[in-house]
Amino acid sequence: MANILFFTALILIWVMLLYHMFLMQGGYRHYRTYERVIPEWEKNMIDLPTVSIFIPSHNEEVVMEQTLTAMSRLYYPKDKLDIIVINDNSSDRTGEIAQGFADRYPFIRVLETKPPNKGKGKSSALNEALANSTGEIICVYDADNTPEKKAVWYLVMGLINDPKAAAMVGKFRVINAAKTWLTRFINIETICFQWMAQGGRWRWFGVATIPGTNFAIRRSVIEELGGWDVKALAEDTELTIRVYNLGYHIRFFPKAITWEQEPETLGVWWKQRTRWAQGNQYVVLKFLRQFATLKRKRIIFDLFYFFFTYFLFFFGVILSNGLFIVNLFYDLQLSIGNVAIALWILAFLLFLGEVMITLSIEKNEMNRKNFFYIILMYFTYSQMWILLVIYSLYQETKRILFKQEVKWYKTERFSQKNQGGKKDE
Repeated sequence: MANILFFTALILIWVMLLYHMFLMQGGYRHYRTYERVIPEWEKNMIDLPTVSIFIPSHNEEVVMEQTLTAMSRLYYPKDKLDIIVINDNSSDRTGEIAQGFADRYPFIRVLETKPPNKGKGKSSALNEALANSTGEIICVYDADNTPEKKAVWYLVMGLINDPKAAAMVGKFRVINAAKTWLTRFINIETICFQWMAQGGRWRWFGVATIPGTNFAIRRSVIEELGGWDVKALAEDTELTIRVYNLGYHIRFFPKAITWEQEPETLGVWWKQRTRWAQGNQYVVLKFLRQFATLKRKRIIFDLFYFFFTYFLFFFGVILSNGLFIVNLFYDLQLSIGNVAIALWILAFLLFLGEVMITLSIEKNEMNRKNFFYIILMYFTYSQMWILLVIYSLYQETKRILFKQEVKWYKTERFSQKNQGGKKDE
């Protein structure tokens, strides 16, 4: 029995690894071809739509000035731009700093949340802004983001030229990548997620996932959907499923780039990623229960990806590791053998190769230092995710059983001074 469980776990792990290899190939192909449409698309950038940019903010004084400085420099007609800082129950100088920019720039304004949305989290803040704006296109940026000058331009360009797209998704890079060992790991993870997952899934299946930042969505679509789900910690993933169910698609267009800050300490990372994992588990369980009634079955690609990532893949890893450890102290008659060892070595080499190829897409990322970080990442950062998913699943199960209210964790920010990496156009 132990042998059957062990090899079942290996199969689950390898299915995910091979799927990621497939996505990597698609992501690389997308990288080689996605810019070809730009010259033709540029010709249609004449009668531009109005754009409302939502920046949900709660105690963001550390990053607010850098963010709004970048926003004030956006390449887009300012008479068609409405940048809204949603000051959600802040107790620091967030509102004061934002108001200072609003006094200088007529296209920037501050919106104070009111009950019942006040202090309820990101989704509620976004719904508040939706009710108090008129832009034909809605863009969302987190308060720690500094988008490149033409980021919004490219997002809008995609929607103008692709009428079947409800939303356009850009690329985000880590502005504090060189700050700590943790931010170096996150930088590698971020690049791989975008090119392996987003680029590959768009190339092969015409599917992409809305992230929490640097995306644009048509107002008509978000209004038809009734806004953001206030119960979803991963409001971006939840919104993605509902968009596809309306019959639209979401396009990944990495020409639109923003630079964002990532957690610099393990405690902040743990809380943020727990929210992500728990939120995605909520989305998977929510829509799997509704799958028979979903109108668009192509959603299965997104549900499959998240179900496999947050349930089957980690179940396989946990099961195989657990059986191996138990076998050290109690003879389970586990026939691990040379085949299993060879599969583990091949899995490591596959991980190494996939990440290295993906990093080669980004300028200056595939270097000797990152090569050693990739190896270290496999044995540390990747294993931390196992513990995190177990913990988040426990939290989500407890929330469901005891009908607990969803609690939003706002990621702690760090000073952006002297943080390199950002380049503008």
